[in-house]
Amino acid sequence: MTAEGDSERPGGFAAATGDGPPSPTAPDVRAAEVRVAFGGLLQIRRLTNTGAPDPTAVPAAWELNQPLRAVALALEAAGLAPSAVDARGRRTATGFRATAGERPGTVRVEWLGPPGGGAAQEEEHQLTLCAAALAPLGWEALLYRGPRRRRFLEVEPAL
Repeated sequence: MTAEGDSERPGGFAAATGDGPPSPTAPDVRAAEVRVAFGGLLQIRRLTNTGAPDPTAVPAAWELNQPLRAVALALEAAGLAPSAVDARGRRTATGFRATAGERPGTVRVEWLGPPGGGAAQEEEHQLTLCAAALAPLGWEALLYRGPRRRRFLEVEPAL
């Protein structure tokens, strides 16, 4: 499972971070791939978080070492669309963008889209949905306002 550039690699699954091209895979096929990958992540949690009352509600060690991949997968599994860019780096789709946070082990989540596409008007609502999707999975997402008054989430394990 990779998140670098959102590109699919032969025989592997890449969590969409919102910084790559749109998935070349048909939407129903991509949804099935996401379900399988997320099911695998939940199984890792069940096997490694045996001391927790609800093992699926606590990030596994793998996730703590690769929070960007884990958060991006969780968002996509919750049905939230990733943003996308073209070959020149221009936004072509509205959705979440997950990047490494300012502090180690954190992830920054923004809601972005093409210029004039309305992402700025949707961001508070959509980021609230992102935070709600992450909370039951053991991630704490705090909403901040950044440059140009754009909102973003800073996500970290709720350990």
